[in-house]
Amino acid sequence: MSINLEWYDWVGLAGTLMVLGAFFLLQARKLSGTGLVYQLLNLLGAFGILASLYGSFNVSVFFLQIAWILISGYGIARGLSERGKPKA
Repeated sequence: MSINLEWYDWVGLAGTLMVLGAFFLLQARKLSGTGLVYQLLNLLGAFGILASLYGSFNVSVFFLQIAWILISGYGIARGLSERGKPKA
């Protein structure tokens, strides 16, 4: 049995590992859910999974990854805007 993976399969696998790795590190309390590293792992992971749809499109996964990208982008923007503000 031979498995032939295309570039988009590899990118999708890397994206999946990023999202799962971020979630694991969050659960292990090694990352903060509001931290930039966590948000970037989710954002880049979602883009990787989205790229994997080039080989076989799935509308449900497409919408999930678009939502993941938007939410991660929001988290990054919010985190960056709060960095300059003093804590209450």
